[in-house]
Formats: sequence, C-alpha cells, structure tokens
Amino acid sequence: MEKLILILAFYLPFQVALNPGEGIDLASIRVLILLLFAIWLLGGLKNKKIIIRKNWQTALIATFLFLNVLSVIMARNLDWSARKLLFLFSLFPLYFVISSRPYNREKIKRLIAILLASGTLAAAIGIIQFFAQFIAGLDRVYKFWALDVIPIFLGKSFSEAVLANPSWLVNIGGHTYLRATATFPDPHMFSFYLGLLIPLALGMFFAAEGKKLLLAFSLAILLLADILTFSRGGYLGLLAGAIAIAVIFWSRIGKKYKLAALAAVGLAAVVLSVSSPVSQRFFSIFNFREGSNQGRIETWRQAVEVVASHPLLGVGIGNYPLEIKASASYRDPIYAHNAYLDVAAETGIIAALVWIALLFSAGKIFFIKGKKDILLQMGAVSLLIFAAHSLVETGIYSPVVLTLLLIIISLSAYAGRTDQTRMDQPD
Repeated sequence: MEKLILILAFYLPFQVALNPGEGIDLASIRVLILLLFAIWLLGGLKNKKIIIRKNWQTALIATFLFLNVLSVIMARNLDWSARKLLFLFSLFPLYFVISSRPYNREKIKRLIAILLASGTLAAAIGIIQFFAQFIAGLDRVYKFWALDVIPIFLGKSFSEAVLANPSWLVNIGGHTYLRATATFPDPHMFSFYLGLLIPLALGMFFAAEGKKLLLAFSLAILLLADILTFSRGGYLGLLAGAIAIAVIFWSRIGKKYKLAALAAVGLAAVVLSVSSPVSQRFFSIFNFREGSNQGRIETWRQAVEVVASHPLLGVGIGNYPLEIKASASYRDPIYAHNAYLDVAAETGIIAALVWIALLFSAGKIFFIKGKKDILLQMGAVSLLIFAAHSLVETGIYSPVVLTLLLIIISLSAYAGRTDQTRMDQPD
C-alpha cells in the first residue's frame, strides 16, 4: 500500500485527463484514489479490521461531507450538485487511506521527499515555461502551451473553458507577461500547490542530516516558480508563512541559519525596493483602487449577500454561479474568490466553519505535537499558507491541490497519535 501511495504522490502534478464521454474531462487522479480506497477497503474487510482514526480531523471531514450532501436540498440544478459531490467523494477517501497507515518518521520523510521530487520537477517546468517567452516569444509559447501541453492534463473541454477565460497573462507596468502555470489550469492553482510544498521543503532541509544542498536547490526552485506565478494570493500566503516561521522557529535554528535567513530577508527587501514586475505585483495587493482588486471586492460583496440570504444550507453545492448569473454554464468561472465565502454560499455558514475548524485542528496538532520535530511543525505552516491564500482564491476544488492538502491533513493524524510503539512498528 505504501508503494501505491508514493506512486500517487509523485504522479500528482502530472496526472493526465481522461475523457469518458463527450464534453466530460475527468482527472485521472480521482480514479486512482478510488482504486486505492477500494484496495484499502477490501484489504480491511479481508483482515476483518478497517482502521478509521478517531480524531477531530475525521469527525470534521465527515461533518463537512454530510453538510455538502445536505445542501442539495437547496439546489436549483441537481446535475451540477451531483458533479461537485462526485468530485469531493472521489478525493476525500484518500484521507482515510493515509491516516490509517502505521507511519513513522522515516516513512513521513519518504512521502514528503517524493512530493518534493515531483513538485520540484513541476516547478522547473513552470520556470522554463516563463523564461521561454523571452526566447521564443510570448505568442509562440502561449499557443504551444494552450494547444499541445494543457489539453493532456486538463482535457479538451476544460482546456477550452480555461482558454476562454484566460488568467495566464498579466499586465505589469504596461508590459504583458505569461505567468508560470506548468501543468495546472491557471497560476493560482499552481501557486496553491507550491505554497503547500515550500514549508515541507524547508522542514526537510532543517531535518536532514545530509544532502542539504539538494534540498536547498529544491526549495529555491519551488519558491522561484511560486514568485513567477505572479499570484498575489500566493504572495499573501508566503508572507503569512514567513511571519509564522520568524515568530515560531527563530529561537530553534542555529546561528548560521539565522544569518542565512537575515540575508534572505535583506535580498527580498532589495528586490521589493527596486521597481520590477515582482515588486509591482506584490505592492498592488494593497492598492484597493486597482481594477482587479475592486472587482474582487465587488465579488466578495455579492457572495456575502448570497450567504446572508441562504445562511443555513447555502444555495446548494455547485449552484453558486446560478445565483450570480441565471444563464451561467457549468464551466463559467463564477466563484467568490474566497474559499470560505464559496463554501458558505453553496453549503452554508456551518459548513464553512467546519472547514475552518478542520484546517485549524490539523494545524494545531502539527504545531503542538510536533514541538520536538521541526519537520512536523512545518506542516502547520503549509496549512497557514493555504488558509491565507484562501482568503482571496478558492483552491479546494482543484483535484491536485485538494489531494495534496488531504495528504498533509492525513499526516497530522500521525503527529497527534499517542500509541508511539505501535506507530513505529514495521508493516
């Protein structure tokens, strides 16, 4: 089972799309997770022992899924609700599989190492994609990515929807740039993915007894790719994570790492003080007169109105676009640009609070139970970056992002386990 989980972890950013029917694109990772769950379930039935962790994460996930199902009562379009529920129920089983495994620290490090290996490769692809526009030209790279690369990973219909509402390009200081997206539909989902991995790479660096240079390289590649997404939500998440690391871990790291951290802060300050696409994009976060910021604020206002009029069960999972635009199609990118408002609008305020509680409970366990292990505590920073980014974007309906998030939440079950002897036993 562990080998299958490791294969899935490496495959995550490179999962290809399946086309089971006309106009239907299916992320293959969803099928693999269901197969993995079936193997786990059949194995448990054969051994007459199915392990389900009795903790807050399990209870909150079960409650969240139940509230999503219950919200269908309010749905105007049952087909859209069914499609979104199928999405959730094809990914969340992964939590039960991973959290039930007898993990020890070495197995955790092995899983994170695989995640970082595939993540670094995906990040390198995004970096090459970005710099290729200065060699081959923006139009040529854009067309190549749109016609030859993305359909492999998204499918034909989803690719067409993405290209119809492009977020791949960004205009900064009068210049248009192609943002790093790698194999993801847009730079925001790519940034969510990278933001979850960056603290884990830092944790592995501090925890490693050797090969620190390789881990430092991985960390640099992940961070550079995240910067090149030009995702302001991603920048906000990184800022929150950096503050948390400075406050929590400063006293725990050695002098040479403190000097390296100060040098990095100094370098970042210099980069941000010089007028550049990165610095202009970063400081535009705080410019509330900027066009896209004003549009986002208006989007939030609309979402708040929907939540206020449907506070208990929302408008039904998958049905938010119809509240904003009665003629909307399923692929129209209409959402609240805030994960908490999106969940509250579609499934109710209670569901949103449950989702927040899930992130908080997993993060708390990583932080408290992992006090003697900086690698585990970095799991809390990953969740903080995700939570901060979620204030301005919604990443939980990306199959790759949600899968990675569930893997991290699953590992919090290991951090909070008290049966250490049993936990460290070999399979």
